[in-house]
Amino acid sequence: MNPLSPAEISQFSWTDQYLLGFGEMDKTHQEFVAVVWAMQSCADEDFLAALDNFARHARAHFGEEDRWMTETEFPARECHIDEHAAVLKSTVEVRERVVLGNIELGRDFAAELRRWFPGHADYLDSALAHWMVKRRLGGKPVVLRRKGA
Repeated sequence: MNPLSPAEISQFSWTDQYLLGFGEMDKTHQEFVAVVWAMQSCADEDFLAALDNFARHARAHFGEEDRWMTETEFPARECHIDEHAAVLKSTVEVRERVVLGNIELGRDFAAELRRWFPGHADYLDSALAHWMVKRRLGGKPVVLRRKGA
């Protein structure tokens, strides 16, 4: 895993480009961006606490999405649930190494999460958002994005 350049790190913040049109999911994704940013930007002595905060967030975030998929019989749920499980497994494995002092691996993990998130949201989460909005409201999500945001 290549570390992010300072320019890439500074660019990882919430943007309307991440909006999917399902408010509950959009709010959780905004939190995801914030906790990953905290891992990227904190001092080394605060990294373990930031990683633990990410782990708590990820368990709740992925658990909620997994529950939506299971309860509504979302057709593409297996792949999506498996991807969540892989991230959670990696989180545990990385934490074990960070506890032993390997902060660099933790930083690489945060950088990889930053790279992973847009694709995951664009492909897997957008389909789930569409499914949830259609089930609740009978139509597609409407997403209004501010220009340049």
